[in-house]
Amino acid sequence: MLDLTQTPITLALLIVNVVISIYVLRSRPQLIASLAFRPERILRHGEVYRLVTAGFVHVNGAHLLVNMLTLYFFGPWLEMALGPIRYLMLYFGSELAAHGLSLIVQRGNVRYSAVGASGAITGVLFAFCLYAPFRMLYLFFAIPIPAIVFAIGFVAISLYAMKQRGPDQVGGLAHEAHLGGAIGGVLITGLLDPRAFPLFLQQIGL
Repeated sequence: MLDLTQTPITLALLIVNVVISIYVLRSRPQLIASLAFRPERILRHGEVYRLVTAGFVHVNGAHLLVNMLTLYFFGPWLEMALGPIRYLMLYFGSELAAHGLSLIVQRGNVRYSAVGASGAITGVLFAFCLYAPFRMLYLFFAIPIPAIVFAIGFVAISLYAMKQRGPDQVGGLAHEAHLGGAIGGVLITGLLDPRAFPLFLQQIGL
């Protein structure tokens, strides 16, 4: 078990995500529509708060569990590597990057709606890949795969899925948010820690 008392930001993010998501799902499900990321509401009605609030609600328990498990395993490592303030900047910067790309891609889709911390957590995961590209990750908690191979495959699948998605399609995974979070996580980490890119290049032999 990880000692989350040593990484208070990750602990706080886990608690806030779980408490808000469970409260909304069990007691106020109607709030999901009010807090979700919706380009039409942001662009036409100025509801910019959705760029942040969408990251703290989830569609169901399984959605919440997958995101929180990923944050639990990778968040503490990044928090210790970057320090609490820079780690917090990475988390929320990745979320904004995720929703920023979604806003560009889905700006004409009035039916588009998305929730979940996936964008922010994808940024954390890709930041980890910069520091440890050959560390083994376990896909579905069972299949070992080097972090850099996972990252390349993840980007390829996200781009393919975005291309296949219909212009007015609703539901399913928010691949553009995942891709935006991944890009944001890498770029923000490079800005926060100038050693990150040289370390990555050194580890892959460039």
